Amino acid sequence: MPEFVDAYGITIVYDVHVAETPRAIVQLLHGVGEHAGRYGALTEALVADGYTVYADDHRGHGRTGLRQWDGDHRKLGRLGPGGLGAARDAVWTLSQRIREENPDLPLVLLGHSWGSFLAQMLVDRHPDAYDAVVLSGSALRWPGALNAGDLNAPWKHQRGSGMEWLSSDEQVGRDFVADPLTNSKPLLALFGPIEAAKLFGRPRRDLGVDLPLLLLVGRDDTVGGPRSVHLLADAYRDRSGLTDITTLVYPGARHEIFAEIDQAHVRADLLAWLDARLPAPA
Repeated sequence: MPEFVDAYGITIVYDVHVAETPRAIVQLLHGVGEHAGRYGALTEALVADGYTVYADDHRGHGRTGLRQWDGDHRKLGRLGPGGLGAARDAVWTLSQRIREENPDLPLVLLGHSWGSFLAQMLVDRHPDAYDAVVLSGSALRWPGALNAGDLNAPWKHQRGSGMEWLSSDEQVGRDFVADPLTNSKPLLALFGPIEAAKLFGRPRRDLGVDLPLLLLVGRDDTVGGPRSVHLLADAYRDRSGLTDITTLVYPGARHEIFAEIDQAHVRADLLAWLDARLPAPA
């Protein structure tokens, strides 16, 4: 496992899945309380289609978190010194390393959920660093557009894993609970109110570059859902000046669209969108 040490002395662990003849790099950013290892099927599809994938376990999460917290699984999800800013900056450090190692290949930033919020922050700060952006399970990071309540409320009557909000495939929730590298505590409980409040923000005005942007969301996603994602698309269009924006809403799907019953369809849509913008070399 490759790794690097961030500005606070925390070792960040990441994986590199190399395509045989890469056309581009995809930097994958996972969500809160989880880790990069949960994206195996997506990673395999990307690599098979010619995309080398870099995916780290963020600050406090997965293998990074276990090292950071001396093997204490109860602390997984906590960000530690530097908080949200340090987590964002560690992802940026990996982006820079990717560029150094692959100077001639386009770089796609793909973030899910909290990872999509980190991606939004990075695009605000470094819009020239990326060639395309994909946000899944995302939302406009603004009060009223981001659900701060019980994400599982619509499915509480099922009395199942308590993670039904993730996917309509019940096994996904059960597997999440059983995974020793995940944590089901709400983001507010993990980060604390001060760090959680730092998530709020809107797309920067006049980015100066016209990045292609793909937004993927389940119709039954309780984090933000289609309304919030459409608001996000409008903000990128009206505030940031982006013109190539695609929004795809999946009926019957919940938050983790890459772990949904119809996940093969979602992966196919993603690959078709990427292939149209990053054609394979002749």
